[in-house]
Amino acid sequence: MSKYIINPCSGMKIEAAKGQIIEIVDIDGGQVVDFFAEMRTNSDEFVSPGVTIDCNESLRLNVGDIIYSNKYTPMFKIVYDDVKEHDLIHPCCRPEMYNFFYHNGKEHPNCLDNINGAIGTSHPIIRPINLFMYTKINADGSIEVCTPLSKANDKVVLEALADVTLGIAACSVSESSCNSGKCTAVEVVVK
Repeated sequence: MSKYIINPCSGMKIEAAKGQIIEIVDIDGGQVVDFFAEMRTNSDEFVSPGVTIDCNESLRLNVGDIIYSNKYTPMFKIVYDDVKEHDLIHPCCRPEMYNFFYHNGKEHPNCLDNINGAIGTSHPIIRPINLFMYTKINADGSIEVCTPLSKANDKVVLEALADVTLGIAACSVSESSCNSGKCTAVEVVVK
């Protein structure tokens, strides 16, 4: 068993083999985790929220659901979930997003750079599974990012269905309700 702490506003590369269990723990509660992964043998095949929505025919993730790659390959199975509210819509935060909404993108830590830096890639955009992120979808189609529902030590548990390289970031947005107005650390356990 290996334990990792991902500090606030940072990212980490973690290897996981097919059949291993991955626990993502929100240590303090209210913290979003940008969860991204590539196939270990092919960085051009990676987690796809869009394909995951398509295959599960849902904007929500439930225990038993599969997270798919951009090539429709099963990558993870959700085996346990304390929170049951995650976001499949938003891309990683990036300097341009901070400039657009908050006018502070220069040198702002962000999940795009943190994940690319951790796994040694240069994806121009990363669409992660935003664990614990609460995006309310209104009847008129508008969306609202709300305070996460996760409480201290809530977790999501995944089974790896392939050999993968994980790129995981503790989200850097402190300017809104996205991370309850502050950024905190998360724990990842691979066993």
